[in-house]
Amino acid sequence: MNGMNGMNGMNPEHIRLNGKKAYFLSDVHLGASALSESANRERERRLVGWMEQIRNDCAALFLLGDIFDFWFEYKRVVPKGSVRFLAKVAEFTDQGIPVCFFTGNHDVWLFDYLNKECGVRVFKQNTAFVIGTKKFYLGHGDGLDPHDKGYLFIRRMFHNRFLQRCFRRLLHPDLGVSFARRWSSHSRKSKQNGAVPHPDGQKEIENYARRILQQEHFDYFLFGHLHTPSDTPLGENSRYINTGDWITHFSYAVFDGHDVRLVTE
Repeated sequence: MNGMNGMNGMNPEHIRLNGKKAYFLSDVHLGASALSESANRERERRLVGWMEQIRNDCAALFLLGDIFDFWFEYKRVVPKGSVRFLAKVAEFTDQGIPVCFFTGNHDVWLFDYLNKECGVRVFKQNTAFVIGTKKFYLGHGDGLDPHDKGYLFIRRMFHNRFLQRCFRRLLHPDLGVSFARRWSSHSRKSKQNGAVPHPDGQKEIENYARRILQQEHFDYFLFGHLHTPSDTPLGENSRYINTGDWITHFSYAVFDGHDVRLVTE
């Protein structure tokens, strides 16, 4: 089963709250080419302002994918922009606040830059955590339907190290970033700027979570990808929560040690 870190006897990651809270955010799509430069800048400022508001009571920040509309790291080049956000992330980690970044389908080509420059922990697979006393299963939420052969084929291509090296070596950064931004913009427009990627997206994630529950109990499953906030019971003492997006809903999830709740800014 895709991305089942924390399963089959593997030890989950542990996060202590120490009286603080854990925050979960996804699908910001910073630098989205479908939006104007001023609109992107305003969303980034709003995001940075929110991060400053939560900083003092934040035990950990989980970024659940598609934080960037596109990201690709050349050996000595990264996409320009998002400097206010990256600076705020570095403030968090410098202060000792863990920032866990899960790659999404738009920022899958994130390697070690954020780790080395900003102290971010990067996760490329769904991963189990114990936060406080509750068990969480976290990821972006794409590629969970084993029957979606077309998307899974494209996803494997984007994760292929040989093809990544070819992209890096054969395309100058100006060409590579320009091409990838056009592809990213087309992908977002095909989702109608904030709608569920396809009608079965919610059900696919629910079914995936239920399959996990057959092997191991988790109190919470948190994903993004669908751009629509939701809170769905999965049975006794387990819930699936989608964090929505930072384009239309400006939503996020917060865990206070007792319960997870969805919040809209």
